[in-house]
Amino acid sequence: MVKVFKGLLVLLVVGLLLAGVGVAMSWAPDRPVESLTARWAPAPSTFIDVEGLKVHLRDEGPRDDAEPIVLLHGTSASLHTWDGWAEQLQGERRVIRVDLPAFGLTGPNAERNYSLPRYSQFVAALLDVLQVQRAILVGNSLGGAIAWKTAVDFPERVSRLVLIDAAGYPMQPTEVPIGFRLAANPDLAPLMNRVLPRQTVEASVRSVYGHPDKVSPELVDRYYELTLREGNRQALRDRFAQMETISGLSRQIKRITQPTLILWGGQDRLIPPSVAQQFVNDIAGSQIVTFDDLGHVPHEEDPVRTVEPFKIFLKSPSSRPDGG
Repeated sequence: MVKVFKGLLVLLVVGLLLAGVGVAMSWAPDRPVESLTARWAPAPSTFIDVEGLKVHLRDEGPRDDAEPIVLLHGTSASLHTWDGWAEQLQGERRVIRVDLPAFGLTGPNAERNYSLPRYSQFVAALLDVLQVQRAILVGNSLGGAIAWKTAVDFPERVSRLVLIDAAGYPMQPTEVPIGFRLAANPDLAPLMNRVLPRQTVEASVRSVYGHPDKVSPELVDRYYELTLREGNRQALRDRFAQMETISGLSRQIKRITQPTLILWGGQDRLIPPSVAQQFVNDIAGSQIVTFDDLGHVPHEEDPVRTVEPFKIFLKSPSSRPDGG
């Protein structure tokens, strides 16, 4: 019996040591935003004041564009997710993209309020600061929900709407990124404030791609390092605590009157393609293009292919674009 007890004690000690080593290797405290700007905010990045928040922004293309394109990213992403689209569009159109409050280099807002109505107000305030009267809103995931909510709340500010794997209805995911699951668990908050295994971030990004082999080390670096921006992990938990707000506002989607294009990845396991049909049913005259092999962030996974239906939509909103 004594030998068994000693054996269990040894196993316990070894287990604790291994756990300690794992925590040490994954130790990742918050980083000040200044330590991240050199890599993630080179020109044409800038920072502007919106409602007292220092917002990371890229504003490219001709300034005489009467209706600029505003690109809104999803949860735990950043304005960089639109690099491919911006490259394709900025030659002819003014393209504005921001790190939304709670994410990227913008970081948390003072109220810790990440409800859709608050985000909608933020977008309107952003347009005011930029002196943009009307814009074409494009949003992915959470950014899609913010886009349609802004179109509902401020219809005079939104001329057209593009929803890419957008949130808006009660979710029934078949797979949730491990990073989201950890962030949504309040019991893990004290640990997750200081620990972030890079492998967790990589697994999370790979899970939202239709072709996980496209996830490069630099892409993982971007998601990983911007998650470490001071305050972002707490903001992510605050955001998840307010998620029921999205599903509670779903009935407002039928109030959308702007011409609307819906783009969706057929391999999206976080917000399945069935949700796209709900948008089609609720938004009169909306158009849909599905990319069968792409995942939850099709604009990032294959920007050249996914931007083409958008270009057609801009030229002839009444026609049905073909995603190929």
